[in-house]
Amino acid sequence: MEQEKTGTARAQDGCEIFYRLHSQPGKPRVALIHSVALDHSIWSQVVQKLGSDFEILTYDCRGHGQSERRPGPYATRQFADDLAAVLDDCKWPEATIAGCSMGGGVAQAFAAAYPKRAQALGLIDTTAWYGPTAPADWNQRAAMAAESGFAGMIAFQVTRWFSDDFRSAHPESVDAVSQVFLANDMACYQASCKMMGELDFREILGSLYMPVSVIVGEEDYATPVSMSESLHAGIPGSTLHVIRGGRHLTPIQCPEEIASLLRDLAPRTIPVGRS
Repeated sequence: MEQEKTGTARAQDGCEIFYRLHSQPGKPRVALIHSVALDHSIWSQVVQKLGSDFEILTYDCRGHGQSERRPGPYATRQFADDLAAVLDDCKWPEATIAGCSMGGGVAQAFAAAYPKRAQALGLIDTTAWYGPTAPADWNQRAAMAAESGFAGMIAFQVTRWFSDDFRSAHPESVDAVSQVFLANDMACYQASCKMMGELDFREILGSLYMPVSVIVGEEDYATPVSMSESLHAGIPGSTLHVIRGGRHLTPIQCPEEIASLLRDLAPRTIPVGRS
């Protein structure tokens, strides 16, 4: 029988990390990491669709959601260490790790730092590198937030997150994620933007030996299909899946497809002792 509980893990520096655990003892374990400026709720439909076949962990990265709004600077390795602390608190030695956007970057950092704890990777609407102008681009995003406030960014954000048809058909979903975005802390958001601008995992892709599924929305222009193609090309044995009509937040817009792909990925595990 599924048991859902919430908890708080303490990171290496004492930062409190909120998590939600859907416990199914004996089932494959999946940890899900959200995108920048949002929280664990982006996975709610995916969790429902994965049903009783998995143990599922969702959590809020530091500076996000119900986790401690500790100021930056932030680093993806730090976020990877935070996930390790959450897994320790749940007594999970390993799991399939899947992340969307920023969460995909954290998943790559975790796999590089803790390769024996990442049984498989789901890299969703994400990239290994945002390109040579990334620091300036993400600094501009942080400056935009300071100038216009989060409310002034919503129109820009929702068109990046969701396709036109989805926004028309599901205004309640758009509103729910917008409310999460509006509740952000400005300093934490700006620290997250700086971290995203510095993200670069190109050199470690070839060392990811675990099964990896690269997943992207067909219409994603925040991390376009070309970035997922580069991930796929750089990771030996990885698979690439382009979700028709999907935009940047496919876990919300396309939960059935994401759940199905994670369902296929999770059983493809590698023994923890493999070197």
